[in-house]
Amino acid sequence: MIHSNARHAPLAGAALAGILLAALCLVAVGALVVQAGGAGGAGAVLTDPVVWRIVRFTLWQAFWSTVLSVGLAVPVAIAITRMADGPGRRAVLALFALPLALPQIVAVLGVVALYGQRGFVTGLAERAGFDPPSIYGLTGILIAHTFFNLPLAARIMHGALALVPAEYERLSAQLGMGALARFRLVEWPAMRPAAAGAAALVFMLCVTSFAVVLILGGGPRATTLEVALYQALTFDFDIVRAVVLTLLQLAVTIGAVALFAFAGGSVEAGMTISAGASRRFAGDRPAGAILGGALTLMAVLYVGAPFVAILASGLASDLTDLIVQPRVRRAMLTSLGLGLCAAALAVGLAYALSRGAAEMAAGRRFSGRPGFTETVLTSAPSLILVVPPIVIAAGWFIALRTVTNVYDAAPYLVITVNAAMAMPFAARLIHPAMLAAEERNGRLCAHLGLAGMARWRLVTWPVLRAPLVAALAFALALSLGDLGVIALFGSEQVQTMPYLIMQRMGAYRTQDAAGLALILMVMTMALMLAAEHFARRSRTMVTEGSSE
Repeated sequence: MIHSNARHAPLAGAALAGILLAALCLVAVGALVVQAGGAGGAGAVLTDPVVWRIVRFTLWQAFWSTVLSVGLAVPVAIAITRMADGPGRRAVLALFALPLALPQIVAVLGVVALYGQRGFVTGLAERAGFDPPSIYGLTGILIAHTFFNLPLAARIMHGALALVPAEYERLSAQLGMGALARFRLVEWPAMRPAAAGAAALVFMLCVTSFAVVLILGGGPRATTLEVALYQALTFDFDIVRAVVLTLLQLAVTIGAVALFAFAGGSVEAGMTISAGASRRFAGDRPAGAILGGALTLMAVLYVGAPFVAILASGLASDLTDLIVQPRVRRAMLTSLGLGLCAAALAVGLAYALSRGAAEMAAGRRFSGRPGFTETVLTSAPSLILVVPPIVIAAGWFIALRTVTNVYDAAPYLVITVNAAMAMPFAARLIHPAMLAAEERNGRLCAHLGLAGMARWRLVTWPVLRAPLVAALAFALALSLGDLGVIALFGSEQVQTMPYLIMQRMGAYRTQDAAGLALILMVMTMALMLAAEHFARRSRTMVTEGSSE
């Protein structure tokens, strides 16, 4: 009886988590469909050439952002993998992990400080006789997206290269293969699936990018669907146009996922902050080592420069005056409160789904192919990304506006949507450790009748402590930097740090915005480094456990 109850409880928890996630998305999409069905002006919106220009620009900027990010990440990943194992490579990988959780609005301020009209890089280019293009428009969007996604793609592909047996490298060196032959026959076959997954994830992130396009778009000719949706709801309050734009956004994301899945790419493959440890045999010629070092240095400068620019701009502001402002302190407390709630909910959902999937895997004794239910539980976290957060927020905005004051529901919606968006990343940290723990200890616990809190205290918590803390820190960092949901529901009563930064930028108080950006960057980077530390500990525990 104990064993039966112990098996049913995880599956019930996973089912409840799945129902909550499905309800969150289905209510939003259902409200949009119903509103669109009763809207007489939907046809006029669909025939508006401006709408289709927005769709084309959304896909165009996402395509080029993906090409640049993944294309440049390929040689960078190879160069990092061939670095000697030591503090240098660990520092590069740690730096490349930081943009993933850096709030978009903060990164945009750093990009503007570097490449804007009075930026450092722009000044150098002008003194050298060049006339650099304006940062506002497609150029700025591509720079910002590449800053975010090049290091992400490089880490994903580095993780794939790190799994190549050292014997392959030794054999290629003994056969006298040159760099191109080694890339074609050894490295690219290992990288190709990871590159496809990275491209799928980067394209999705760029299609649903909000803050970058909102600030750097530069006008109607450089607007994406998410920004147009935000403008339709907040400035024009054109519900019909907002519904049509939201459904188009949903169609674009679903189409992108289907296209990349057909091509062999998986969005899920990139949802991790773990990059893997390199165990490669370095047999490079001196010229190759120099070229690899130069590529790595250029990538480090490109990724690190915005952080330095944010730090410099923030320190030039009056931080002391900002911190003592009641509005700033209230925004910090609101961000932390909403972020902690969202992170806890994200970890809880990820834990429930991972626990159910692990129980299903244990039921088949970790052999054979997973069944349908286990596949659904394993894939559920990544499926939430098919519905962008702005779509969920817009759907609930429309659903609630006839029932209650939507701004009163703002805190609950911010928590719920941010939790859903952070949950896939939390699951990628929790699920491998959960599977490893169940495979090592599940049958023994069942044999001893160990269940409930006793099993949690003696068996589960020691194994899952590091991944759970890493997932909580990472989810909190992502939630602190969110602007998409709060941009719709923010008000004088509910303001977060990103919302306050956007307000100060809109009021041309750039020094205040720079100081607030520095504060928010320090908060998220501290959390990201903590997540990286605990994720590395979790990865080590799983590896050691699997080798026993």
